Amino acid sequence: MGRGDLTNEEWARLKPHLPKTGRRGGRWVSHRRIINGILYRNRTGVPWRDLPARFGKWKTVYERHRRWSADGTWDKIFAAVLAEADAQGRIDWSMVSVDSTTCRAHQHAAGARKKPPRVPGKRRTPWQHRPDEGLGRSRGGLTCKIHLAGEGGRHPLALLITPGLRGDAPQLIPVMERIRIGRLGGGRPRTRPDHLGGDKAYSSRRNRRYLRRRQIKHTIPEPKNQRANRQRRGSKGGRPAGFDKTIYKRRNEVERTINALKSFRAVATRFDKRAYVFQGTVTVAAIRLWLRR
Repeated sequence: MGRGDLTNEEWARLKPHLPKTGRRGGRWVSHRRIINGILYRNRTGVPWRDLPARFGKWKTVYERHRRWSADGTWDKIFAAVLAEADAQGRIDWSMVSVDSTTCRAHQHAAGARKKPPRVPGKRRTPWQHRPDEGLGRSRGGLTCKIHLAGEGGRHPLALLITPGLRGDAPQLIPVMERIRIGRLGGGRPRTRPDHLGGDKAYSSRRNRRYLRRRQIKHTIPEPKNQRANRQRRGSKGGRPAGFDKTIYKRRNEVERTINALKSFRAVATRFDKRAYVFQGTVTVAAIRLWLRR
């Protein structure tokens, strides 16, 4: 077992959620070796062609990662790992925070074909495909942004990829809609945390109405300009937003979750041309964090 590879305990927890092997033609015989190759690339950020020979052919490793990113296999595995963690009581629902982080895009991440990609063997676009490929141009070059919701135990619950110039407030609802933790015993998946935290970038009437409608308690500070505008309107401006400084101190948990995700070099710097492949890269990193004790 090499450095960064799955341990026997981690493999035992991951194996039941993987696609079945032994198909016609002998395909997908060695999931563990291939996944270790994908994890190696995530951790080091090396080009796929430079993968060590102990992982087999580099193209086999890349194609499996691309295929599983396209057909939603990584998302299904992530959902299964989350459901198992929730059944074991490992998800801290007392405080879920939302935040985002910007990732610089390498020059190799640019230049994707304009023609929409297709899922291998099927006539449809990939699950997480974006026409803009999740790239935005700023004065520093091409950037990509990861929006996520993290639980109190400093693990990600939901992920969303957008161009780097997208604001945080419009992405709160899409991120919250992606929180769907299944129950192993059956029943509706859990979608509401006990409390939600976010910085002032997420403060907007639309977001607060959404959270109130779903009966989600939240702690989001109100910017000075919004507070002044509300006071200027008098009684028509509505009531002031509640704010608890003690609860807000826990917002550092999502920032530490981001630091853990960006310890994977292929996440901190985007090398993938397609947005759905980069989404799969970030999802693999999130799965890896959940498999660790």
